[in-house]
Amino acid sequence: MSVLLSIVILQITYVTMLSVRFILMVKGFRYVAALMSAVEIGIYVVGFKLVLDNLDNPLNLVIYCLSYGAGVLLGVKIEERLALGYITVQVITKEERGELAAVLRSKGYGVTRWAGEGKEGLRWVHTVVLPRKRQPQLFQDVLAEDPNAFIVSYEPKVFHGGFLARRT
Repeated sequence: MSVLLSIVILQITYVTMLSVRFILMVKGFRYVAALMSAVEIGIYVVGFKLVLDNLDNPLNLVIYCLSYGAGVLLGVKIEERLALGYITVQVITKEERGELAAVLRSKGYGVTRWAGEGKEGLRWVHTVVLPRKRQPQLFQDVLAEDPNAFIVSYEPKVFHGGFLARRT
């Protein structure tokens, strides 16, 4: 295997693991992240030594740097596919869309709803906490009922009780 190909494979593997490990650590998967870091640092040392031993060819360093970027992209894509953790979604609809909570509940979502006031009148604010893997389906379900809904999502750091606690 050529030096360039080895650099690409090692660097992409290392940085992909680095990206996924960081996200796992932030989401509270500490032990998995720690185990990954032990493997990751070994790959890093081998790849970096390969580059340092072959500095006579500047292309090796360029490939090393470009492979870093590719590893970040791949790591983020893997994490998106894993969709670990939970997401909080707020859906804001106009007054006449008050039935959205019932529709979402019939599809298995836990929904908290309350009335709010917007610039143009009464609005319904719906809050749903759900596993991240279900977020795309929730968006489809909401938009099927109200294509003009305002939807915003964010990650909760900690939660206790409620609909999700009863289901697990």
